Amino acid sequence: MAMQAMAEAPIALMARAPVPGKAKTRLIPHLGATGAARLHAAMTRHALQEIVGSGLSAALWCDPDIDHPFFAECERDFGIALLAQPSGDLGGRMLAIFEAAEGPLLLMGSDCPAIDARFLLTCERLLACHPAVVAPTADGGYGLIGLQAPFSDVFRDMPWGTDAVMAMTRRRLLNGNVDLAETSEIWDVDTPDDLTRLAATGFVIPPYED
Repeated sequence: MAMQAMAEAPIALMARAPVPGKAKTRLIPHLGATGAARLHAAMTRHALQEIVGSGLSAALWCDPDIDHPFFAECERDFGIALLAQPSGDLGGRMLAIFEAAEGPLLLMGSDCPAIDARFLLTCERLLACHPAVVAPTADGGYGLIGLQAPFSDVFRDMPWGTDAVMAMTRRRLLNGNVDLAETSEIWDVDTPDDLTRLAATGFVIPPYED
């Protein structure tokens, strides 16, 4: 894939509605369904605060739609545009978001508290010089991917949620002759150990009622 002259890359943040039993499900045994949903809401708000701080344009892609009151709260508090996530599996939805962008885009979730405003600006600068940028996570996945143009191979038939995601992404980009820039490794919040690490940062989970 040849690199193109690139305008500033906007950010797409993907987030589920914080419905107990459907958000941060791997942490439900440790936090309970409501506690896991509250954590997800707090991390989504944290991600939005850092996005706003970066000064980059952005949209919040909502699952299953934009109707949950939490999303209206985010729109009000952060001035963020709301869009409903496309249908399909995770890879299909990610690809559709890149296709909708019609240009360079940084796509991220809300699970990585290390993604702050400075980190986002670093990724945006890297994407200006490379067709792809990825922020690998310690568990073998990634917390952010940026592309100058859609590249379907990195989203199709990917074993999401496993430690093979980043390695397969690297290999598919290499096979497609797509020059990849990788950031330093970050971490996400999926396990009890991650919760301990999150608490050590001073992260506060404010109350949120569904």
